[in-house]
Amino acid sequence: MAEMTNAFQMAQKQFDGVAELLNLDPDVREILRWPTREFAFQVPVRMESGGIRTFQGFRVQHSDVRGPSKGGIRFHPSETLDTVRALAMWMTWKCAVVDIPLGGGKGGVVVDPATLSTTEKERLCRGWIQQIYRNIGPRQDVPAPDVGTTPQMMGWMMDEYSKLVGEFTPGVITGKPLGGGGSLGRTEATGFGVIYTIREAMKHLKMDSTKTTAAFQGFGNVSQYAAIGFNKFLGGKVICVSYWDREDRTSYTVSKADGIDPVFLQSITDQYGSINKDMARKEGYQIESGDAWIEKDVDVLVPAALEGQVNAESVKKVSDRVKIVAEGANGPTTPEADAVFQKNGVFLIPDFLCNAGGVTVSYFESVQNDMNYYWPQQEVLEKLDFKMTSAFESVLELSVKEKVFMRQAAYMVAIGRVVKAMELRGWI
Repeated sequence: MAEMTNAFQMAQKQFDGVAELLNLDPDVREILRWPTREFAFQVPVRMESGGIRTFQGFRVQHSDVRGPSKGGIRFHPSETLDTVRALAMWMTWKCAVVDIPLGGGKGGVVVDPATLSTTEKERLCRGWIQQIYRNIGPRQDVPAPDVGTTPQMMGWMMDEYSKLVGEFTPGVITGKPLGGGGSLGRTEATGFGVIYTIREAMKHLKMDSTKTTAAFQGFGNVSQYAAIGFNKFLGGKVICVSYWDREDRTSYTVSKADGIDPVFLQSITDQYGSINKDMARKEGYQIESGDAWIEKDVDVLVPAALEGQVNAESVKKVSDRVKIVAEGANGPTTPEADAVFQKNGVFLIPDFLCNAGGVTVSYFESVQNDMNYYWPQQEVLEKLDFKMTSAFESVLELSVKEKVFMRQAAYMVAIGRVVKAMELRGWI
């Protein structure tokens, strides 16, 4: 069977498989296989050099049947419309599986943000909003940060939208900085959410979390806080993390046999997840090839980088000891690799359940924006833990009852909720 590389084809294939299991009406399938709306536009930016450079921008709204579309904006040099379509579709299922009243959307710009000055980044952010502001809003579509974007960039976008519509509208964007309409707990939300689901998986598998080890791919925001949480909440050891080195234009794995210190590594990591390997070496860390993370003899694998990283070839390198794969990234495992995990009895926590902590706290941020009242961090994290645990339990219960893989069970829960909303609104 040919390897699935196109993210949107992969998302559709996953959906089609579950649609068969659910015996979904063909007309309903066709509605949900495709985005409701798509926008592609050019964003001209005046560069520091004085010239104008034009960037390709996207926004895809997959579904708004359960509420406003919701999803991040990625600034990445390899961004494509199909990638954005896939991520928007996964956002629909993600919001549904954690049962928050939002739909799925995603945005992007084809750019490496590290090549831009701060001024150029601000102009690009404001330009993106200028092109799409008529089609987003607190009751239409609420963007958020993602790969290559930051809270500060969300602050610029919120400010530009507020200027264009003529009123202060913090709820148009989530993931904003604290003091600018942001929520406490948002920074660590996705990573901690990953750990809450791993904790529940370990309870189900009767594993002693304090005796477990983990390997992480990626060291951006999600991976950093998940690695910290693996130590802090589970008492386990993180053996390694991989990362993309922007200077060398290649990836490396930073490891320590007796366990890394994620807080230290975080302190020598830039805003794009690149670790200073010279400083790491000085502290006794080993620098290995970028794909070494997947070969580690650990209990838990956490792919938390980009889509399609665990595929038909790389899955062959996974240790027989691995019991849990927790998808911190969106779409990191291809259907071909899924089949291998299913055959080998690996417990997989699917992406749109595992990494739903970010969108959950984004939802909490929107609620706080609407109230104009902000909760303390502990309250946010307690609400997040409750939501993630409830979502995990509903998926696990269906997985056991129907004897299906966790990914299929998560899709069945999510798609069932979306279809129910379509019925209640009279769409079908």
